[in-house]
Amino acid sequence: MSSLKTFGGRIGFTHEESEPHWDPPLPSHDGKSPNVLLVLLDDTGFGNLGCFGSTIETPNMDRLAENGLRYSNFHVTPLCSPTRASLLTGRNHHSVGMGAIANLHDSGYPNLRALLSRNSATLAEMLRDEGYSTFALGKWHLNPTEHNSAAGPRNGWPLQRGFDRYYGFLPGSTDQYYPELTYDNHPVYPPKTPEEGYHVTEDLVDRAIGFISDQKSIYPNMPFFMYFALGAMHFPHQVPKKYIDKYKGRFDEGWDIIRQQYFNRQLELGIIPEGTKLPPRNPGVKAWEEFEENEKKFMCRLQETWAGFLEHTDEQLGRLIDYLASISQLDNTIIVLTADNGTSQNGGPYGVTTLGPVPQRSAANNGQTIAAFSGNPLPEEDFSNIDEILDDIGGPKSYADIPWGWSQVGNTPLRWYKHDTHGGGVRVPLIVQYPEGIKDRGGIRNQFHHVSDITPTILEMLGIEPKSSYGGHTQMPISGTSLAYSYDGKDLPTQKPIQYFEMLGKRGLWYDGWKAVTRHEADSDYFTEQWELYHIDEDFSESNNLAEKEPERLKKMIDLWWAEAGKYGVFPLYDLESERSGVSIQPGAYHENRTYHFAHPISHIPSSMSPQVGEGDWHLKSDIEIKDASTEGVICAYGSHLNGFSFFVKDRKLHLAHNVSGKTAIISSDQVLPEGRIIASVSVTRLNSSESKVTFSINADDAGNAEIPVQTRPSRVGGLDIGQDVLSPITEAYEPPFQFTGKIYTVDIKVDSVTRGSFV
Repeated sequence: MSSLKTFGGRIGFTHEESEPHWDPPLPSHDGKSPNVLLVLLDDTGFGNLGCFGSTIETPNMDRLAENGLRYSNFHVTPLCSPTRASLLTGRNHHSVGMGAIANLHDSGYPNLRALLSRNSATLAEMLRDEGYSTFALGKWHLNPTEHNSAAGPRNGWPLQRGFDRYYGFLPGSTDQYYPELTYDNHPVYPPKTPEEGYHVTEDLVDRAIGFISDQKSIYPNMPFFMYFALGAMHFPHQVPKKYIDKYKGRFDEGWDIIRQQYFNRQLELGIIPEGTKLPPRNPGVKAWEEFEENEKKFMCRLQETWAGFLEHTDEQLGRLIDYLASISQLDNTIIVLTADNGTSQNGGPYGVTTLGPVPQRSAANNGQTIAAFSGNPLPEEDFSNIDEILDDIGGPKSYADIPWGWSQVGNTPLRWYKHDTHGGGVRVPLIVQYPEGIKDRGGIRNQFHHVSDITPTILEMLGIEPKSSYGGHTQMPISGTSLAYSYDGKDLPTQKPIQYFEMLGKRGLWYDGWKAVTRHEADSDYFTEQWELYHIDEDFSESNNLAEKEPERLKKMIDLWWAEAGKYGVFPLYDLESERSGVSIQPGAYHENRTYHFAHPISHIPSSMSPQVGEGDWHLKSDIEIKDASTEGVICAYGSHLNGFSFFVKDRKLHLAHNVSGKTAIISSDQVLPEGRIIASVSVTRLNSSESKVTFSINADDAGNAEIPVQTRPSRVGGLDIGQDVLSPITEAYEPPFQFTGKIYTVDIKVDSVTRGSFV
């Protein structure tokens, strides 16, 4: 009866004696309220789009620019999760608990909870309260790693943060051909295989069109807000081969000449001002002519793949734009397109093709050594089969990422990369199209703005005043500044008063056309390290360091940084690589004792939640039933064709497919499996730095062993499946998914702790 307390009508014994009551409806819409499409590219630096100077073909994004505005002075944070947090809330990223990427961990401090604060509503939560349908597609990356499985918790998932529908991937990256997908609130497998023409970008656009069609077919007057966060251009760079082949030879002149070409185009387009200087190569980037011919071929193919991937992405985005036009919604849709940070430096100085350990060779990077961590560079001794290697790049069995030289080209004319608070890390393209509200089509705006400004801009365009409370949670102030004033004010000064930057100790501050910045290095003293000073209004590319000429101004800027950092919850500072960082692991972390128990059936376990078998010796015990001599199939598969293992039954024997960097060894038991319920086990024990011993057992009895010349490594893609091998298949020894035809009761995995680098 408690619900009657809020009933506003009157209840009598009969209908005639009663008065009905309904809660107030959501704001009504007459079909004229604009839709909002917010497109977020990944790792796409300032110079990568055609309309920002690139020679890569992006006609659909260029079309948005032609019909809207380009912003040349727009900034984000240096990493993906923080930018997304700021983009969707209108607040600074530390304030909402996303001081760094979500998959690190909850630091125990408010600035890095790896989860958005409930005191900072998302744009979806705000707009849903105003009668909007809300959709999210693609990369989420806004909840802790340990929340990404079907077990949850889901309190940080899209549907719990204001979105009605979701289709995409929860972690920070995914394989473009074998993505680990989530549909609304549950994991799903891709609808088809790469051989059947699957690519995740195409899938995301199909779902986006489906979401809009479902909504507009039933409620045609209801506007929608769609957050479309593409996986492109994050590694792995994978795309159908015809897109790669289109760019064959287009980058043969090398990154020094191509960067100059981008720079010249930017001047012609007016996207950078006359007088801008093109800085020298970043430390660690060699001159193009210093490479051997096959090295050049290799690195050109990586860039050709990057370019083809971007054009394919543009083409798919064009399908979504064309669909909006076909249902007469394009002119009534506010489209905002930007990127989460500058072009990535993850490929290292040489680029990579396969997922593997940190390579041994790296380049001194202004006193800081940075090595590629996305994969293995091509060993020089493998250049003998260069044509075969080139042919595989960009396909389902590669994990390509570009070298620093091409990354700097993508950030033209800026210095440094993603992770950095210099321009190359934080200055990115921004395009805004809205025919009803923007008359200066094709215009360029130079006012300084920040990613936290997008939410207040959209709210102003929609005429919505944010509430003081959402879901019972009092809201912190929105710190962003709307940029809508600039639509009709090309020459107006920016209304943004000040903006700090910080990422893992690297810091910066923009104020009144000036920027102070420091590139923090692990273990260096935050209070004594050197800062640089640039007059951004006159020095677009941050080329002329005025720190020595303007010491008083620099001191004022540094003092302002500390004040802003205190205001927005930046402290405590830590860089996660420093021995002094003092960052603790939360007690009770997922499977901290490295023991895993899986009862079958169980949903796909994402990579981030799978047993990290590469960290030491590991043991797998399965309780299974062999029904008859024909019983076969996968008991447990972990990882992908690049790294991982598959423990399976075939021809009445146990087998272990053991894959490291795409090289597979298959070891088999020497005992035939009996029928009935049995315990089938396998152990991998490290002998030294390069060899391991594999031992099989059946019902605790020895069933054979062998030595293998490699050690298992953790896999960043593919995850773990029980009873099948669905995503990127570990081995070609069977036809996936090779489902187990007997019965699996349980699978237990124990990973023994071994200190990394303990073998010499």
